[in-house]
Amino acid sequence: MNAAALYPWLKAVHVAAAIAFVGGVLAAAVTLRPLPGDDASALKETGTIRSLRGWHRNVTTPAMLIVWALGIMLAQQGGWFTSLWLQLKLALVVVLSAVHGVQSGALRRLAGGAAVHMQGLRFSGLVTIVVVAGVAILAIIKPF
Repeated sequence: MNAAALYPWLKAVHVAAAIAFVGGVLAAAVTLRPLPGDDASALKETGTIRSLRGWHRNVTTPAMLIVWALGIMLAQQGGWFTSLWLQLKLALVVVLSAVHGVQSGALRRLAGGAAVHMQGLRFSGLVTIVVVAGVAILAIIKPF
């Protein structure tokens, strides 16, 4: 199978991985929202942190890596690296990856019993939604 025939399959897997990645980031954003007094003990007692950390490590992070790998492959096949829309999209994806990194760190610290200031995660859900909307607009419309 040649590269042109593989393109729709790579794009489909890229989109599916992006959905899993964004879903995991949004699940973490909802779960890690600031609690009264930054008290995360309720999350620890129910096993929510352990479950979410496992999901983050086993699903969200691999999905992010697949999104990045296939995205780079697709951009290379399309010859889009010099396009402004792709450069802006990549900047937004870096922001989303950073949100994921902050969430992963918070989950790791919470699972280890360390105190975490949840206020830093207050807007991670909103940031995720705005960034994903921007990525979708740039990828579909390619305005520049």
